[in-house]
Amino acid sequence: MIENSLAGKVALITGAARRIGAVVAQSLHAAGATVVIHYRNSSEEAQALQAAFNAERPQSCFLLQADLLATARLPELISSLVAETGRLDILINNASSFYPTPLGTIQEKQWDDLIGTNLKAPLFLAQAAMPYLQQQQGVIINMADVHGVRPLAEFAVYCAAKAGLIMLTQVLARELGPAVRVNGIAPGAILWPDLPMDEDKRRDLLSKTALARTGCPEDIARTLLFLVRDAPYITGQIIAVDGGRLLNH
Repeated sequence: MIENSLAGKVALITGAARRIGAVVAQSLHAAGATVVIHYRNSSEEAQALQAAFNAERPQSCFLLQADLLATARLPELISSLVAETGRLDILINNASSFYPTPLGTIQEKQWDDLIGTNLKAPLFLAQAAMPYLQQQQGVIINMADVHGVRPLAEFAVYCAAKAGLIMLTQVLARELGPAVRVNGIAPGAILWPDLPMDEDKRRDLLSKTALARTGCPEDIARTLLFLVRDAPYITGQIIAVDGGRLLNH
């Protein structure tokens, strides 16, 4: 890793208090960026990360608490953030809801939540951040999912939302170029979900993965750093970090 290669840059990572988002924040911070950790409910985890980052470099981490489904507030949130940090170079749309919605049980509130967090919020955040990212020749990274390409039974709403996010990534790349690059990452079996999942299901999933093992959040973070820092001629692409999961039909 090139030390301080992102020094002077400001990155907003949504859903960054825990799991993959926290590791991504760590990687961007280690590369020199000032990071803004967005969270909704995970205040203790967010504050712990902020304390650790600011102990390494004072004033290098800020917190942003928000419900991203309140889209009318997003322009004000972004402008307030930029007033505090001075700029915005990188937007990572990582926050996501994930749970099953079997056909016959789907409720409108589940649709609103899953489409809202996985598709609507990334669009309206990108729109709110657009003028600031354009000023800095910035970057947007959307966290998609291999199940935006391959269907997952009983997750119709989630899969549809991630499929929409993949197309949104391409449309944003077309519309925001040449000033802003927009790419996506589609994780496979990186972290098992917080939802209960039996061992047979886990074994079955890994048997369909060419590398026959799970990945780790650092695999996502390294790919993200590449797209942000080392790929100035890549835009509109979705990089699958899935151990070969998409090779299985």
